[in-house]
Amino acid sequence: MNTSYDKFIRTTDEYHEKQVQKIFKKLYDKGDIYKGHYEGMYCTPCESFWTESQLVDGKCPDCGRECKPAKEEAYFFKMSKYADRLIDYINTHPEFIQPVSRKNEMMNNFLLPGLQDLCVSRTSFKWGIPVDFDDRHVVYVWLDALTNYITGLGYDADGSNGELFNEFWPADLHLIGKDIIRFHTIYWPIFLMALDLPLPKQVFGHPWLLQGDGKMSKSKGNVIYADDLVDLFGVDAVRFFVLHEMPFENDGVITWELLVERMNSELANTLGNLVNRTISMSNKYFGGVVNNTGVAEEVDEELKKFVLGTMAKVDAKMEELRVADAMTEIFNLFKRCNKYIDETMPWALAKDEAKKERLETVLYNLVESILIGAELLESFMPETAERIRKQLNAQPRGKESLNTFGLYPSGNKVTEAPEILFARLDVKEVMEKVEEIRAKQKVMAEAEAAADGSSADNAEAADGAKDGSASKEAGVDVEKAPEITIDDFFKTQLRIGQIIKCENVEKSKKLLCSQVRMGSEVRQIVSGLRPHYTAEEMVGKKVVVVANLKPAKLAGVLSEGMLLCAEDAEGKPVLITAEKDVPNGVSIG
Repeated sequence: MNTSYDKFIRTTDEYHEKQVQKIFKKLYDKGDIYKGHYEGMYCTPCESFWTESQLVDGKCPDCGRECKPAKEEAYFFKMSKYADRLIDYINTHPEFIQPVSRKNEMMNNFLLPGLQDLCVSRTSFKWGIPVDFDDRHVVYVWLDALTNYITGLGYDADGSNGELFNEFWPADLHLIGKDIIRFHTIYWPIFLMALDLPLPKQVFGHPWLLQGDGKMSKSKGNVIYADDLVDLFGVDAVRFFVLHEMPFENDGVITWELLVERMNSELANTLGNLVNRTISMSNKYFGGVVNNTGVAEEVDEELKKFVLGTMAKVDAKMEELRVADAMTEIFNLFKRCNKYIDETMPWALAKDEAKKERLETVLYNLVESILIGAELLESFMPETAERIRKQLNAQPRGKESLNTFGLYPSGNKVTEAPEILFARLDVKEVMEKVEEIRAKQKVMAEAEAAADGSSADNAEAADGAKDGSASKEAGVDVEKAPEITIDDFFKTQLRIGQIIKCENVEKSKKLLCSQVRMGSEVRQIVSGLRPHYTAEEMVGKKVVVVANLKPAKLAGVLSEGMLLCAEDAEGKPVLITAEKDVPNGVSIG
């Protein structure tokens, strides 16, 4: 993807392990880390203790999983000591957590209710960095992982920091996925406060790019791999799409069809056609030589003003991390150039010898405008920017030159043989190639599943033959689905939920709208069970919910999950319910 790195960092690097041990000891000596025990209601996945009053239906208020009495010697970090300080910092630095929705989530769900002290060591396993003054313990996860940001720059807990740390810390920006925003906006700032270090200036939790036709699955053959995208569309086209289609705050959507549409409309038509037309007209009318004769009209000034104003617009969007909007501004420049062609009609000017110099100026303005656009495009589509410059026989200018119009040398000559930057694609031809990709995915998925499951299947069959326990009860045979791996299974989050309210959907004869409690949250789930269950019958049932299904609207009503059902012998749906009274929100699997 035209990316590179200066250094590949591992948390197993010797220098990192040494500094983590120093940091741990420094915080311990400061009184921010203390030895205690797991003792009380503890959520293992969240590494959090909760009081009885904080539990929701006996479950962790964060993840909805069961909390159990636990006791294990461990070291804890005093998160609560710094909570008020962090709250004040966030309130006085509104730009610190972006987008604002992420800030509100952190404040309302975690900080304001009160922080619990964080476990930062374990004794039940040995992987991890040893606590050098207590070898029964290893440093646990976040104090190790997050400090990598500063140890990688040469931070030294003793004060002998490296040049890179002095130059680059505090970071201007932490760009992270929205699913780990809590650790970077609560744990990490507090660790830094405890070390008397400045906080990063901003943490941005970016959205996701979601599969347009549902959940990705290798067995379905619908996984979209970057390598396949690049093979079909090229690196820069893929870079354009993922940057352009991911909104500032909300998740974006990726489909093969949408990729083709964007390729054709934006890349092939708006940009590619513009560059090709400009070069072709320069060659046709002036043998490729581009001259600025200075025969200007009012429309030229309008073009120049628009082009020179684009950099400020792009900068403003990038300052707010609105990358998609920044790219839109650049392509607005190219669209303005296409409009300029329609306004000046070079083909008409070419028919009048008296307007030859006017035509030269028009083509010069187009070349200059395209090059300014290419310079702005450099950060997003570097290969394309370079290809444009090469065809126009120009050198990189640098950002500082983009406030000046007319730097292209008059008399320069463009290429005689322009290449197509982006060819238009036929969606049917692309989808034929996609089907080949999907078929290969299915074959590979089936092979992996067979390899993973063959030994287990053989063992099960042998056990059944030995004890003669195979059931003779009549059942229902269904077509065998493609085998999956355990990784595929764990991509689906199944949770127990209790229906606390249910109503008929007014616009439908088949749909019921249920309010389902899972831990501390309540989900609205629409199901097609109205012909088989009354709304009253649904209330109180402990059901199995597909909890990570993308929300969708059914009959205009938002559904935030799916209720699992089986079919009886007559083909009627039957809700799958919990046999025993298990806690709401608990995960299955």
